[in-house]
Amino acid sequence: MAVDIKKVDEVISRYEKSDESLLAILQDFQKEFLYVPEEGMRRLSELFDVPESKIYAMGTFYKALSLVPRGRHTIKVCTGTACHLKGANQIIDTVERELDVKRNSTTADGRFTLESVNCVGACAMAPLVVVDEDYHGQVRTSKIMDVLKKYK
Repeated sequence: MAVDIKKVDEVISRYEKSDESLLAILQDFQKEFLYVPEEGMRRLSELFDVPESKIYAMGTFYKALSLVPRGRHTIKVCTGTACHLKGANQIIDTVERELDVKRNSTTADGRFTLESVNCVGACAMAPLVVVDEDYHGQVRTSKIMDVLKKYK
């Protein structure tokens, strides 16, 4: 997937040339492209005179950044103890089957990225599914696809 270098330059141009701007630029790449593209890291390295290895290290260190394309919506299924006991794995199995996606992968149409997360700290709502920033508590396996229909 080719990335528009003009958009890359537009993102970079919002910031002054300093090491303190690097992470913010990578975060903006994530928002703009739904991942941090290699072309963006390379261009940032050139324009800021920073080794590509440093930028790559930042891109792989922060969990909020992804070096592979992600879906428009992120589905996070909590698999902490309370959620696990209340059926989190069955929810993941259902989403994998219904959307033809594997855990920690993105659907072929780019609509969803499915992740399992260790705990989101909302055990009283178990089992919990977070789609983007929306928390859906006490989700039943039979209702998860109804929840996901809201996200186009």
